[in-house]
Amino acid sequence: MNAPFDATAALGRKPQTHPAPDHQIAVIGLGYIGLPTAALLASYGWSVCGVDVSRKVVDTVNAGGVHIEEHDLDKLVRDAITARTLVASTEVPSASFYLIAVPTPLGQNNAPDISHVEAAARAIAPRIRPGACVIVESTSPVGTTERVAQIISELRPDLVVPREGATGEADIALAYCPERVLPGRIVNELVHNDRVIGGVTPACAERAAVLYSSFVKGDCFCTTARVAETVKLVENAFRDVNIAFANELSMIADVIGVDVWEVIRLANRHPRVNILQPGPGVGGHCIAVDPWFLVAGAPEAARLVRTAREVNDHKAVHTEARIRALLEAMPHGKVALLGLAFKPDIDDFRESPSLAIAEALARTDGERILVVEPFTKDIPEPLAGTGARLVTLDAALRAAEIVVVLVDHTAFKHLGPEDLSGKLVFDTRGMLQR
Repeated sequence: MNAPFDATAALGRKPQTHPAPDHQIAVIGLGYIGLPTAALLASYGWSVCGVDVSRKVVDTVNAGGVHIEEHDLDKLVRDAITARTLVASTEVPSASFYLIAVPTPLGQNNAPDISHVEAAARAIAPRIRPGACVIVESTSPVGTTERVAQIISELRPDLVVPREGATGEADIALAYCPERVLPGRIVNELVHNDRVIGGVTPACAERAAVLYSSFVKGDCFCTTARVAETVKLVENAFRDVNIAFANELSMIADVIGVDVWEVIRLANRHPRVNILQPGPGVGGHCIAVDPWFLVAGAPEAARLVRTAREVNDHKAVHTEARIRALLEAMPHGKVALLGLAFKPDIDDFRESPSLAIAEALARTDGERILVVEPFTKDIPEPLAGTGARLVTLDAALRAAEIVVVLVDHTAFKHLGPEDLSGKLVFDTRGMLQR
């Protein structure tokens, strides 16, 4: 898009008598999805305001900086700030489009917590004008978009808010469009991946599609909000179930005494078998969280999804136990834990099984723990004060008698037999095999 987009015209509405909005787009939440989305939209010529509750985040972005590690994001933000198509604020502006990209964590007993989405809806409501479109991007349990509609309706009785099955034209549009991106490739995949756009009504989906069609090179599929919410959860639950099979297989292999990596390699020679690679567990804010949203919606029916989550959570417990056995076998030895992030080559520690394992070990054997994590300058908070130390790879290899590969960062892939000679080695990722 070469020029600022006329959102009012694109929505097919007559010009309003009230003043023009402050910005064309307001992105609520400047985290791992919100900031790349805001910067990308700004690069396409939209006038974007990124909103976050953290003054530190807002100041960093307004200075042209970034607070998260993501390929190409620093230049994208810097260029957008320089071009004045992007600004950050702690206050919600008036806008033609609102994108909600806030966290949806798990609460007690793995229950979904949508309080941040609800808070975003309450913050948006006073600023919404007729013709605006509100889009939830946060991964959410089914029915969350309807909850946002309810909040706005309660706070703004002057607006006709769309309802599923309702007839007649509404004053605003409400839709759900989840991200489908891979950390480390977020900027690229925001543009090239297909998008599923679920409207509270068909007209809402069409209005939201105006925004996404302006920058998405993949296909945009319109459906209902509930279907779109379910699609996102199903995508991550599918991956979780497949990983759970590999992780359970690795634990079976430990018991029966076979090499799981060779088993998987040979089994995958079958033309209809494609077993994934096991690891120390499953992390990240998506796969480790989203399946519980499906379980919460249908607890009696989601038996396989629940079991997969339990298997993957238990794999971290199993991995910790194996490391403790190595520590007991070498009572005075130190252990080098390679990697804490939830996946390779990123600085994201959310729901990381590697970090959870390191924390559990550090609570009892902190002085024996050497951590190597190239994507952080400071030891993560859960390990602070335990005696565990953040060191370089070379320092860890010199001092440690035990080496555990928890994350297959590129920085570790050069390791060979000569680097590990004389050490007890536990490779949870099969990196050294590959």
